[in-house]
Amino acid sequence: MSKKQQPPTYGGQALIEGVMFGSKNHTVTAIRRKDDSLDYFYVPKEQKPLSAKLKRIPFIRGIVALVESAGIGSRHLTFANERYDVMPGEEVEPTEEETSKLGMIIGVAAIGVLSFLFGKFVFTLVPVFLAQMLEFMAPGKTAQILLESFFKLALLLIYISLISMTPLIKRVFKYHGAEHKVINTYENGLPLTVENVQSQSRLHYRCGSSFLLFTVIVGMFIYFFVPYDPFWLRIVNRILLIPVVIGVSFEVLQFTNSLRNIPVLKYLGYPGLWLQLLTTKEPEDDQVEVAIASFNKLLEIEERGIENVEILKSTDGKEQETTVPVN
Repeated sequence: MSKKQQPPTYGGQALIEGVMFGSKNHTVTAIRRKDDSLDYFYVPKEQKPLSAKLKRIPFIRGIVALVESAGIGSRHLTFANERYDVMPGEEVEPTEEETSKLGMIIGVAAIGVLSFLFGKFVFTLVPVFLAQMLEFMAPGKTAQILLESFFKLALLLIYISLISMTPLIKRVFKYHGAEHKVINTYENGLPLTVENVQSQSRLHYRCGSSFLLFTVIVGMFIYFFVPYDPFWLRIVNRILLIPVVIGVSFEVLQFTNSLRNIPVLKYLGYPGLWLQLLTTKEPEDDQVEVAIASFNKLLEIEERGIENVEILKSTDGKEQETTVPVN
């Protein structure tokens, strides 16, 4: 099959009481409101010439995609946070307290790309210091790098486990599972019904959770090729190599996704899938309905154009005259 004949690739992001889906040119969110109705939000993906060129360059395209996803994802997250727990018509401009609440949610709920940008320094540098403190038990470059990688993985797993204990994040993780199930249903060519979606796996090879784990594994191998001593140089190397680790990890993620239907080789992506057992939960039917509505709205926009599709909330903040009913 030629590249032109390949079906489009869709991605997504779990939100508070909702799901965002995106394609090459569009992103759309559906959330469940307090009165049980659905609300939509749309943000276009602007195809800037420079970023389009950079996204064709291996090892650079991952960084560009990460930055773009962070910017767009934060707008969808803001929309969901401001509207999910208020009745339609009662929306108000966010106060300083609500803005602070949003910052807390972004920091806590963050398993996706946006949190990765803010937390990468912590997850990169803290393990270096921990490993150095135990140098008397694990001396030498190889032992230190292995110990550092162990601490990095342990911190990641502990962080995810702790935040998953909160009711809010548990629900976000269920929407994360619903997002994956919808994508798997679509990619398997099945109609998007609740029954079909629920029958699919909540795991997916392209998930950002897999990307997080690959940064740990890829970073470990890259560190073997840079100077280890003195300690200050090790710290500098870790900071400077963050974009390198991100770029290579993105390519590894794409590579394992391309092998997911090949016997034996498909197991290369399993470590990332195992991590998703923590970052996704089995969704409830009403959560699946929200994910289906979001994806169907994206497909409708792709087919008809955004100018011909009504949504309740648009990216310019202006209310549309009518609300699209959800069956």
